[in-house]
Amino acid sequence: MEGNAVDVDLRQVQRDSLPWALMELHQVLAVDTRVELLLRPGTEEDVLEGAGFSVEECRIEPEHEDRVLVRACRARTLPDFVGPEMGVLLCGLNPSEYAADVGVGFARPGNRFWPAALAAGIVRRDRDPRDALATHGVGMTDLVKRASPRADGLTKDEYREGAARLERLVRWLQPRVVCFVGLAGYRAAVDRTATAGVQRGGFGGAIAYVMPNPSGVNGHVTVDDLAAHLRAAAALGA
Repeated sequence: MEGNAVDVDLRQVQRDSLPWALMELHQVLAVDTRVELLLRPGTEEDVLEGAGFSVEECRIEPEHEDRVLVRACRARTLPDFVGPEMGVLLCGLNPSEYAADVGVGFARPGNRFWPAALAAGIVRRDRDPRDALATHGVGMTDLVKRASPRADGLTKDEYREGAARLERLVRWLQPRVVCFVGLAGYRAAVDRTATAGVQRGGFGGAIAYVMPNPSGVNGHVTVDDLAAHLRAAAALGA
C-alpha cells in the first residue's frame, strides 16, 4: 500500500460479482480516497470506471502474473448497480452532483423517476438501487460517468466513449433490455433522430428502449406517462 491508500484484495471475487463488490467499496469510501486493488488478470478498466473509480495505474506485476495491481481514486460519481441476469438495465445520461453525493440516481427532489418506477411496479423500495438489482433484476448505470451540475456541459467525446463502454457492459452482462432514461442522451450518443419507444437494431445485443427524461423540468410528461414507459420496457425484459 502506498501512502494512505486503502488496500483491498478482490482476487477471490468472481468476475460477474465484481461490479457489486466494487459498488459496495465505492459507497463506504469518501470522495478522492485513494485505493490499491488486487484483481484477477482479465479485469477490464471499464469495470472500475463503471464502479466510480478513476484509474491511475493498472498493471500485472512481473513477479506476480496471477494478479493485477490497480491504483485508483474514488470519484465523485455513482457506481453502476449491475450484475448478471438483469431483465432491464436502466441507463441515465450522467449523474447530477446531488445524486453523486447522496449515492442514488434520480434522487433530486422533483425528479419523477422513483415515483414512476414504484407506480410501474418494477421496484418496491423507494430510492434503493441495491434492492432494485438484488430483488427485481433492475440494474442502473449512466451513459457518462462524470457527475456535473447540468448535462449540457458533456462533450461529444464523452458521449462517444460512454456509449462504447455501455455497449461492452451490455455484451458482457447481457441484460434483456437496455432502457435509456431520457431521449437527449440516446440522441447524442446513438441516434439523433430517435423517438421514444423500442429502437430498431437494439443495443449491444439487447432490446433498446428510450423513454422521456423524468426531470422536473420536463413538466409536460407526467408520472403516469413515465410509469407506462417503464412498464413497457420491463415487459420486454420479462
